[in-house]
Amino acid sequence: MYAIVEELRAVAPRPRSASWLAGRFEVSRRTVERDISALQHAGVPVWAEPGRTGGYCLDRARTLPPVNFSPDEAVAVAVALGGLAGTPFAGGGSTALRKILAAMRDDDAAAAHDLAARVHLLGAPLDGPAIPAVLADAISARRVLRLRYTDRDGTGTARDVEPLGFVGSSTGWYLLAWCRLREGIRAFRLDRVDKVTATSEQAPRRTVRPEDIQVPEGDLRTLTLLG
Repeated sequence: MYAIVEELRAVAPRPRSASWLAGRFEVSRRTVERDISALQHAGVPVWAEPGRTGGYCLDRARTLPPVNFSPDEAVAVAVALGGLAGTPFAGGGSTALRKILAAMRDDDAAAAHDLAARVHLLGAPLDGPAIPAVLADAISARRVLRLRYTDRDGTGTARDVEPLGFVGSSTGWYLLAWCRLREGIRAFRLDRVDKVTATSEQAPRRTVRPEDIQVPEGDLRTLTLLG
């Protein structure tokens, strides 16, 4: 019955027929009708829409999802579930992500898709040191950041950057940003950021093309929330 409610919530206000639900959960139509009746008696706002394209509907406005996720949390789950590819749990991970998105408000779900489109993965990212909250929030907040950064040669610089996204690879996580010092897109390895502060300036929107991202050899893929 819980699964029926979540399925109806995901497609609301569109209906699902008893036959469709029976096929989805591999039970008889009679079992679905019995469970729907039990839900209605329990006070769940489910009703039947008559007609050829009718079925059972759920009033989302009168129900609460089991959990509410923020865009950052939804993308964090998507990144974690990316490690399930090729395992027996990959299908379950996709289903879990769809349930999370279905439970979110429409504007939060849209923000999650927008944030996910700016997270890029190369291979299996390694665990690293804790990332400062200001860096973790940089993409969503769209604030210009002031970095004190040490490059691979040990040279330290101070620069203002406009956050554009993240790149995760087998060598670590990088902040993808428009560097005002270099006047171009650069990738800053997060464990080489010595200090970071967020300014009050809102960063302009910039489009990043795959060819703008300089990465080691490998297949770069962009995170998606579509299961």
